[in-house]
Amino acid sequence: MTDDASSAPTSGQFIGAWLDELGSAAPAPGGGAVAALSTATAAGLVEMVANLTVGRAAWAEYEAQMTAIRDEAGRLRRRALKQADEDAIAFRALMAAYRLPRGTGPDDDNRRSTIQDATGRAAAVPLDVAATAAQVIALAAQLPGRSNPNVLSDVGVAAVTAAAAIEASAINVDVNLATLANPADRVAMTAALGAHLDAAEQGRQLAARVRDQVAR
Repeated sequence: MTDDASSAPTSGQFIGAWLDELGSAAPAPGGGAVAALSTATAAGLVEMVANLTVGRAAWAEYEAQMTAIRDEAGRLRRRALKQADEDAIAFRALMAAYRLPRGTGPDDDNRRSTIQDATGRAAAVPLDVAATAAQVIALAAQLPGRSNPNVLSDVGVAAVTAAAAIEASAINVDVNLATLANPADRVAMTAALGAHLDAAEQGRQLAARVRDQVAR
C-alpha cells in the first residue's frame, strides 16, 4: 500500500480503486467508511441543488440562504470524506492493538489500555459521521420550496442517503461500545447517537414528502 493510501485510504484513491479494495479481503475500508462516503455524497447533492438555485432570478429572494447552504454543504462533504479516512485508520489501529504482546503483567496492562483507547476512537469516528449526516439532513430540509424544483428529487435522495448513513454509523458505534469498559463513555455516546437517529427519522420523512411531490 502506498503512503497516500495508508494516510488517506478513501480520499487518496479513485473511486473504482477504492471499491475494489472495499470488495477485497482487506478488513478496511469497511462499513464505517461506507457510511462516511455516503454522507459525503449526500452533502454533495445538497451542494448541487444549491448551486443550481444560486444566481437564478426565480429564487432571488433565497439567494443568501442558498449560498450559505451551498457553502456549508461543501464543508460537510469535505469533512465526511476525511471521516472516511479516519474510520479506516481507527479500525487499523484497533486491530494493531489486539495484536500487541501479552503474557506478562506490563504487557497485559499495556495491551488492555491500548485496546480501550483504540476502541474509544473506533466508536467516536462513526459517531462523528452520524453527526455530520444529521447536519446534512438539516440543510436538505431547508431546500424544498426555496430551491430549484427541477432537482427536488435530489433533495430526497440526499435526505434518505444521509439517514441511511446515520443508521449505518449506529451499527459501528454499537459494536465498539459493546467492548468499551468506561460506562460514562458508553452512556454519553449512546445519548448522542440517539439524537442522530432522531435526525435519521426526519431525513426519511423528508424523503417521503419529496417522493410524494415528485410523483404527482
